[in-house]
Amino acid sequence: MSGREDYLPGPAAGAEVQKDGDRWTLVLVRKLRQPPAMVWEALTDPAQLSQWAPFDADRDLGKEGPAKLVTVGAPQAPAESLVKRAEAPRILEYSWGGNDLRWQLEPAGGGTRLTLWHNIERGFITWGAAGWHICLDVLDRLTAGEPIGRIVGGEAMKFDWQRLVQEYAAQFGVEAPSWPPKGTK
Repeated sequence: MSGREDYLPGPAAGAEVQKDGDRWTLVLVRKLRQPPAMVWEALTDPAQLSQWAPFDADRDLGKEGPAKLVTVGAPQAPAESLVKRAEAPRILEYSWGGNDLRWQLEPAGGGTRLTLWHNIERGFITWGAAGWHICLDVLDRLTAGEPIGRIVGGEAMKFDWQRLVQEYAAQFGVEAPSWPPKGTK
């Protein structure tokens, strides 16, 4: 069994972009090893979210209504979010930082076929794909009882995030944004 020090993300895969003018939606599909009920808990329970997600939640996201999500590693105030749909253990929809996320969980051979739709500003769609790629790897390990700890924000740079950004840029036929962002040092 490998731990955090041995973790490297696999090649960019299982993602596509749905384009509707300037509104782009990242769609990621993953097969996770655990059943939907266990994955649902990891998607909604604040204690589990703090082990894999790029944000912390102030409450269980398994119930509709307002919530506060705080992006980890970013100098931002808590984002007022809204859980719009929570149908355990199949569909979860909420807003985060002005974007919408939809999670769909389907049984798949003892595991879960997880699909994430996340509308992201088109200039940063590759960053989102690379970030979610790593987060979903960490989620799969967490639910399988092999936690390696959350890898988000600047920490992701140590785990081949830049390679994933370039691979997703090639897949999506877009140019990856520069790092650090232009105008910053």
